[in-house]
Amino acid sequence: MKKFLIASTLGLLLPAIGVAAEYNLTVDRVKIDTGEFVKEGVGYNGKSPGPTLRFKEGEEVSINVTNNLDETTSIHWHGLILPFEQDGVPGISFPGIKPGETFTYKFPITQSGTYWFHSHSGFQEPEGAFGSIIIEPEEREPFRYDREYVVQLTDKHPHSSERVMRNLKVTPDYYNRKQQTVGEFFSDASENGLMNTVKDRLAWGDMRMMQADVEDLQGFTGMINGKGPKQNWTGIFEPGERVRLRFINSSAMTYFDIRIPGLEMTVVQADGNNVQPVNVDEFRIGVAETYDVIVRPKEEQAYTIFAESMGRSGYARATLATEEGMEAAVPELREPARLTMADMGGMSGMDHGDMPGMDHDDMAEKDEMAGMDHSNMANMDHGSMAMPESGPSDPFYANGSGLVPTAANGGKFLSYADLKAQKPLYEEREPAREIELRLTGNMERYTWSINGVKYEDADPIRLKYGERVRFKFVNETMMTHPMHLHGMWSILDVGAGQWNPVKHTVSVQPGTTVYMETEVDASGQWAFHCHLTYHMAAGMFRKVIVEGGPESTQAASSEQSSNAGGDV
Repeated sequence: MKKFLIASTLGLLLPAIGVAAEYNLTVDRVKIDTGEFVKEGVGYNGKSPGPTLRFKEGEEVSINVTNNLDETTSIHWHGLILPFEQDGVPGISFPGIKPGETFTYKFPITQSGTYWFHSHSGFQEPEGAFGSIIIEPEEREPFRYDREYVVQLTDKHPHSSERVMRNLKVTPDYYNRKQQTVGEFFSDASENGLMNTVKDRLAWGDMRMMQADVEDLQGFTGMINGKGPKQNWTGIFEPGERVRLRFINSSAMTYFDIRIPGLEMTVVQADGNNVQPVNVDEFRIGVAETYDVIVRPKEEQAYTIFAESMGRSGYARATLATEEGMEAAVPELREPARLTMADMGGMSGMDHGDMPGMDHDDMAEKDEMAGMDHSNMANMDHGSMAMPESGPSDPFYANGSGLVPTAANGGKFLSYADLKAQKPLYEEREPAREIELRLTGNMERYTWSINGVKYEDADPIRLKYGERVRFKFVNETMMTHPMHLHGMWSILDVGAGQWNPVKHTVSVQPGTTVYMETEVDASGQWAFHCHLTYHMAAGMFRKVIVEGGPESTQAASSEQSSNAGGDV
């Protein structure tokens, strides 16, 4: 009895003193069955998605990762605040994990919420190398629920990622199955007039863009928790329960619009951070984002979780039900979205294929990150582009196109402007400086860049430990870009002051300007990139070096030993 009391007492004390928890992961070749095709991929502990790792705020974790592949691998702990050497980006934070080796990640857990992990080596992530993370908070959460499920989304393509990249390089619209048709031309002419329709088509031709360029990759099978629509992953509930759904978008390229017909969703977290609850009927989840919602199904029936791609080219589907085998109706895909000149911020009449800012293969310039007068850059008048200022506003605002739809049946569609922090993470203060990052690219060559410069040709962004920096994203492309800064929180400016939401991934729509601020509180070297896999691989990526702080000597040493063209 005395031994039992001692053991029980120790069990109560261990979490309080932050005793390390140990986990083991293997990186393996796996077979992925989508219900429509089977392909070889990469997974963890023999499957894709990998396991859900459960951590506790305040503990130290030790994760042994054994590489069973015949190539170097890595794991990035997406959204986790940790020492830069543990961030898992080859060429920036560590050399990577060679075949047959075991690398042990060790870091403290200083946060709570829903996150995920994935490879940062080659195309292993879109091939299946990802899993989910749940971090239990030290304090009681400001909302309650009876049960929870991870809902991890991905877009699985029958082609290998290397083949997809080759095809996009040869023909950028190779996978675009939603091209405008002759019938659509006549329909537009009937509605808008022949001359207006012809002028509109010519303007898009001048820009070397297409109104159908909403998503690069179509022909995929949407999956939830490793199951395609036909396989129908099912979560069980009892009527009247509050069910927490932890949505994670682990896709290579696909934004999903999510709704559960018959159920209202209450958004309580965004990117792991609590927000003031907002009731919605539908929300868009960008690549790499997470949203936690609570639903309360009261009837003994099935409900479809419907995740429709932003370009309306495919969907993922799952079910909430009171028992296995139950199904609900699956909605029809809505009409495909089309970009408009409003989306592009009035950029018509400009030959983007020949503009220095868009055709970065011919540029010799380097980044001048602060105080740069872009309006005079290479005779390119950015002022004339009339980019809508989205901060303090909303990068998901409805701007006259079908790109951001209203929710089905006229319900509430979540906007970034709806997100307010539950409580401020940082004291409000003025940023020391502003850094402009123009999101640039050439769709014809399928090259993507920041400030017209690809990653391998770019100087790092240098920040000073302890400062607050304001980033200004100016999206000069036709694509939506989810921008992810490693190692530090991004405070998205939606005009809410100290209540602005704190995120790790911020989406920037075509032709918009979005602001975020960063409290530079993590020394070392970090990655900063678009989380669309093929955009990142094609050059929309930067290294960030934080100078000064407690780890400054170690960071400087690491910088000397790494190279800008690492396996990221």
